[in-house]
Amino acid sequence: MKAIIDCNSFYCGCERLFQPQLHKQPVVVLSNNDGCIISRTDEAKELGVKMAGPYFLAKPFIEEFNVATFSSNYHLYGDMSWRVMETLRMILGAENVEVYSVDEAFLDLDGYDDEALYNIALQIRLTVEQWTGIKVSIGVAPTKVLSKIANHLAKKNKIATECIVVLTKIEDIEQALQNTPVGEVWGIGRKYAQKLKDDFAIFTAYDLSHRNEEWARKNMGGVVGVRLLQELKSICCSTTEEELTSKKMIATTRMFGRAVSSIIEIKEAIATYTSRAAEKLRRQHAVAGCISIFIVPKQIQAQESYHRAPSVSASFTLPIATAATQELIVIATQLVEQIFKAGTKYKKAGVTLSAIVDENSVQGNLFFEDTNPVKNKALMSTIDNVNFSMRGDMVKFASSGTTRDWKMRCEHRSPRYTTRWEEMYEVS
Repeated sequence: MKAIIDCNSFYCGCERLFQPQLHKQPVVVLSNNDGCIISRTDEAKELGVKMAGPYFLAKPFIEEFNVATFSSNYHLYGDMSWRVMETLRMILGAENVEVYSVDEAFLDLDGYDDEALYNIALQIRLTVEQWTGIKVSIGVAPTKVLSKIANHLAKKNKIATECIVVLTKIEDIEQALQNTPVGEVWGIGRKYAQKLKDDFAIFTAYDLSHRNEEWARKNMGGVVGVRLLQELKSICCSTTEEELTSKKMIATTRMFGRAVSSIIEIKEAIATYTSRAAEKLRRQHAVAGCISIFIVPKQIQAQESYHRAPSVSASFTLPIATAATQELIVIATQLVEQIFKAGTKYKKAGVTLSAIVDENSVQGNLFFEDTNPVKNKALMSTIDNVNFSMRGDMVKFASSGTTRDWKMRCEHRSPRYTTRWEEMYEVS
């Protein structure tokens, strides 16, 4: 049996955890740059607050109904996510936990009797909530796809289900499929759900489950669609996967807090993002052989409408792969000069490191003299250790700027209670 545990309105739950006065009050969390609403509590949903809606449009409504509003606090959310996942590993063992996203994890419950599954799920839910303070919902079923459906039903009516739905009997599975719109099936997007309705009169997961494999192979993307169909029919096609620890590509991208037209500020942003990407690279003991950057111009107004300006990018293949921040920054800022256009206002920038290999498998180059890898590694390790222990980019390269006035807006960000000594929660 498979299960999925999903944190309820996770970002909002993290905010409520340290501000208990917000319990039962409407809460929303905004995206980067305070742009859109990306998390909302049930109380906010009942008021009519739209998911993914622009904040500036919803702001009058939010202020009228006194909805608590927070900017994204990823330091807090990331730490609380780790605590939830570590709790699950302690309960079930790391080999039975597959982290799917920041607020979701698949669990392997094979070996337990069907009659005991509800009590096991309940014990997991209560333990996670007691140890971390984060409320969760759990769906249990024979396959991952069916467990997602069970979880959807658990979250749909939290009071009646106690945030737990277990599907083991055939009749219960069929009823759950009949009560699930096809657009809620894991792996089927909104546009394809509409196509299934219009072209094949498939409105529910139950309708889809009665199609044959040949139809799925032809109309649902080949083997991927066949596996989805089999999982709807309680045939398990996916096992618990190990967590990916080494990435093949590392990217750091951010929106600016305001339109930026100065090449100096663009270079500062690119240098900052390069430093972030290099830190991630060193964390997995790897080096990169290619670096790419991009900058996105602000939307251009044409008469009474706006059209999206295409991003501009540049890349460079390194003669010798490296993880040294100073070496990557030099190349990244040179790439800025290639694509920057004076007089243009930019709204976003990013850096991507690719051609990643293990730091012990670096290919040399006869035509280029390698810098001192031992010295670079010692320097980078020292900087990383200082920044990790002190936080807040205590040590940084001058090219990344000192004021950083271009940084993203986060006017409503709460304190980083669990990752900053100076912002630790105070109990009086």
